[in-house]
Amino acid sequence: MKKKVLAISGSTRKNSSNESILKAIAKLYSERLEVQIFNQIDQLPHFNPDLSDNLKQPLVAIFLDPIKNADGVLICTPEYVFSLPGSLKNALEWTVSTTVFSHKPCAFIVASGLGEKAFESLDLIMTTLIQSRIPEKSKLLIQGARGKVNTYGKFLDDKCKNDISDVMDSFILSMNTITH
Repeated sequence: MKKKVLAISGSTRKNSSNESILKAIAKLYSERLEVQIFNQIDQLPHFNPDLSDNLKQPLVAIFLDPIKNADGVLICTPEYVFSLPGSLKNALEWTVSTTVFSHKPCAFIVASGLGEKAFESLDLIMTTLIQSRIPEKSKLLIQGARGKVNTYGKFLDDKCKNDISDVMDSFILSMNTITH
């Protein structure tokens, strides 16, 4: 049976490198994974902890329900101004008062020009949300991403393709070892 993966693009740009990477992964692993790409983080309302009724808003539920129902979550994001994109941070903040990420297998890829600060930040945030460390082999920093994958999801760099394969192998292994 295929594992259900929610893939979240941290970029709001149409045909971004991040979305292209997720589409390529979905295609490469289509026999083993059922990948749903969520690329609507820019449509979520601003998080406000005082407005707990917002968790019932249709767009928030459209984001939270697939996380809850997924066997694992894969995030691919750029770095903006040495940090995570605001829309991705906002989306992740919607999960703080829930348990949708608790002990859920996760993997992430930061695909950007540099990406080091976003990588560190996402690692800390996801460790907090899932309440455990993401295996090192389930995390990847792709620097100079635009030169390594095109808008059609074709990898232009063999090392990048192999690194993504390693991340996905680790991620799939973590989904196979954790039962919900």
